[in-house]
Amino acid sequence: MTKIFARFLKDESGATAIEYGLIAALISVAIITGATAVGSKLDLLFTSIKNKLVAATPA
Repeated sequence: MTKIFARFLKDESGATAIEYGLIAALISVAIITGATAVGSKLDLLFTSIKNKLVAATPA
């Protein structure tokens, strides 16, 4: 029984999986943040283009 417990304490594969999970979570947060910023800038760009087109069309 003590051998099984000692082997369990030495096993680090679970810690590695947790580390990979944390890295994946951080990458996901960075992608979401970047996509939100790009989306906001694109919205402003397309709104500006629409306003210029509306102003350029004759009534």
